[in-house]
Amino acid sequence: MDLEQQQWWNDFQNDTNAVLLDVRTEEEIEESMIPNALHLDFYQGQDFINALESLDKSKKYYVYCRSGNRSGQTCMIMKQLGFDTTFNLVGGMNEWQGPVI
Repeated sequence: MDLEQQQWWNDFQNDTNAVLLDVRTEEEIEESMIPNALHLDFYQGQDFINALESLDKSKKYYVYCRSGNRSGQTCMIMKQLGFDTTFNLVGGMNEWQGPVI
């Protein structure tokens, strides 16, 4: 499900079963990232899929990338892998106004 910035962040902060998932490259991560995010590089091909498959499917995943494209694709992949609840950050880090490290 696509969520706008403020709703995505508010929902994440109020969700006790949430995991923040950053699917950007290592270079993008070095610029900035949202605190406490799990990092899996979307461009790692089968390794990326394998890493997704190893995640706890009972959790709710709040997924982001630079623009919202890769995270949207990740949410679709996760649904195919049997994840029930994923949320894509519309606009990604390009529009992010929240905390970063």
